[in-house]
Amino acid sequence: MGMFYGSIRHTTTGRKKKSSTRRTGPTLRGVQSNTPKPYRRETPEYRSGSDTTGVAARHDSMQYTGSLVKGIGTMHKSNAVPIINEQEMKDIARMRR
Repeated sequence: MGMFYGSIRHTTTGRKKKSSTRRTGPTLRGVQSNTPKPYRRETPEYRSGSDTTGVAARHDSMQYTGSLVKGIGTMHKSNAVPIINEQEMKDIARMRR
């Protein structure tokens, strides 16, 4: 028998095959296995705290308050670069690909 290409559920013409309603064997219900149960370490379980309000203080939003950075320029594509003085501004403007 050669290689089989295509779908098992469809014929070579593209039509869907009828599905078989036969089961391959009897279903096993209520059968216990001999495999041991997985080991679980005996540690006490602690409930989570019910009061979760006010757990930590809110951080202040970070904002630049200094006067060192004059502005933001783009070096290459969308790479943001801080501009400190006028000489840096000129250098960034002269840079090409």
